[in-house]
Amino acid sequence: MTGAGASPHDPLHILREYRTLAPWNLRDLASLVGAVLDASAITPINAAAKAQPSERTIRFYVTKGLVSPPEGRGTAATYSYRHFLQLLWIKLRQMEGATLLTITKEMQDQTGDVLERRAAQTLGASLLLPDRLPLRTKGAAPRGKSGRALTAWMTRDAQRDPEVPSSWRRIPVGHGIELHVEAAHPLARLGPDESAVAEAVRQALAKLMPHGSA
Repeated sequence: MTGAGASPHDPLHILREYRTLAPWNLRDLASLVGAVLDASAITPINAAAKAQPSERTIRFYVTKGLVSPPEGRGTAATYSYRHFLQLLWIKLRQMEGATLLTITKEMQDQTGDVLERRAAQTLGASLLLPDRLPLRTKGAAPRGKSGRALTAWMTRDAQRDPEVPSSWRRIPVGHGIELHVEAAHPLARLGPDESAVAEAVRQALAKLMPHGSA
C-alpha cells in the first residue's frame, strides 16, 4: 500500500499500479516489461542489452536462479508481480552495463521491496502508468487481468471527448492514399507498427477495388 500523502506521480506509486495486473503468462510478462523499458528514458550502455526480453531469455533466467520459478508448468505457468520486478531489474542493470554474474550476486537474498524501490528510482519520471503504456501486442491482447484492463483502456479511449485537442499520425498507404490515426487511439497506442497497419489497409482496399484496377 502507498503511504498517506504519497504523490500520484511518485515512481514507486506508479510501479505498484502494475501489481493489480498480475498474474501474467510468459508472453505477456515479456511484452509488459519490454514496453516499460521501451518507454523509459534509459539508453543502454551496452548496445547488446536489448530492452525487450524474450520468452526464451526469461526461461534462462529461471534456470539460473535470477528469476523465481513460476506457479504451475508449461502453458499453465503464471508469473507474479515479484517476477515482474525481478525481470525488470535484471534488464535495467543489463542496460546499465552490468554482467549477469554481477546481477546474480546483487540479487542474492534481495527482497521484493528492495527491487521495487531500486527499479522505481532508476526509471524515475519516465515510468508510465499502465494505462498510458504504449503496449504493443503480438497478434492477441494479454489475457486475464491484463486483458480486461487493456479492453477497459481501449473503451475509455474510444469514448474520449472529441473536443479535446489531440495529435495525429500520418501513415502513407499508397499512391493517393494516406491514413490519419489519432495518437490517443488504441491503434496508435497498442497496435502494430505503421508498416503493418499500412499493409493491412492496402489488403482491405484491394478487396474493394474492381478487378483489373491499378
